[in-house]
Amino acid sequence: MELAEELVKYRQLKSSELKEKIRAVKSRLGENLVILGHHYQRDDIVELSDFRGDSFKLSKVASEQDQAKYIVFCGVHFMAESAAILARPGQFVFIPDPRAGCPMADMAESWMVDRAWSEIGQATELKKVVPIAYVNSDAELKAFCGRNNGACCTSSNADKLFQWAFSFGEKVFFFPDEHLGRNTGPRLGLSEQDLLVYQPELKLGGANPEQIQRAKVILWKGYCHIHTFFKTDDVARIRKEYPAARIIVHPETPREVVELADATGSTEQIIKYVESQPEGSTIAVGTEIHLVERLAKENSGKRIVIPLAVSPCPNMYKINLANLALTLERLEQGEKYWIGQVVVPEPVRSEAKIALERMLNYG
Repeated sequence: MELAEELVKYRQLKSSELKEKIRAVKSRLGENLVILGHHYQRDDIVELSDFRGDSFKLSKVASEQDQAKYIVFCGVHFMAESAAILARPGQFVFIPDPRAGCPMADMAESWMVDRAWSEIGQATELKKVVPIAYVNSDAELKAFCGRNNGACCTSSNADKLFQWAFSFGEKVFFFPDEHLGRNTGPRLGLSEQDLLVYQPELKLGGANPEQIQRAKVILWKGYCHIHTFFKTDDVARIRKEYPAARIIVHPETPREVVELADATGSTEQIIKYVESQPEGSTIAVGTEIHLVERLAKENSGKRIVIPLAVSPCPNMYKINLANLALTLERLEQGEKYWIGQVVVPEPVRSEAKIALERMLNYG
């Protein structure tokens, strides 16, 4: 039977039947299997995950698995790649739907970054520049940082990695998310004049050599379509409708929105913020809607959690009970039947691992 036909049959099963299949495989494989579920996943996937977290937490969890032979990552592809990079010999990583990508990661392809690096090198000495890739990027870009004395970062430790870079370099070349970089700068005492946005479709990023030389942080013009959905008008609406509300947004959100919010933080930090608020509080959250809805359920009776605006991630939504069940049952049948395996070839894997380990060390 063709894979597509087999998946159609799984999609015709009831949720209860699919959950039973998944739990049965989990029971049979025991410690040989671990399922990682990102916070943006739908509830039934999170329910069946052994660990849930943001990209940093799950990367750390993946690196700590001693017993598991099989790691199934319910998230988007760059996350499963990170797990494969950090996996131990004899461990195998899978994603239930390899099409679950990240548009922001796609905004900085390796050839584009190579060209930008070369252009920056024509304007200033590259030994002064430290490349930092947001973890929301492909393995090739992580490897680029690994072999050029750089590192990866997450939304929770970007400031620490920037400080690390400035301890021996004069400039940071940050990609692919402009907004995380722009929101990190002020925490380090940098002004708007210290930041330069590099537009990859233009020669020298649309800048001149003098601007490159003056800049302390060169920001790639990329963005998360989920978090740039939030606007200043959304903040104004919440302030009007809920005057006592506290507003927290993710640092991938544009700077002008972050400045109007009460707090900003990574996915894990948003969860802790909501949990720390007193009973009866009203909190508006600017991040992916599946997480916001789950926070509302898990904090019912204690406080109200409302979305700043409704913004779902369609790529996270590609992971479902049907493709998870099929992936697990194929996994159990043996290597000949595996689907969704994520393999990062050498030397990309070892170079990217250098950058990821630096990220984990500054967690």
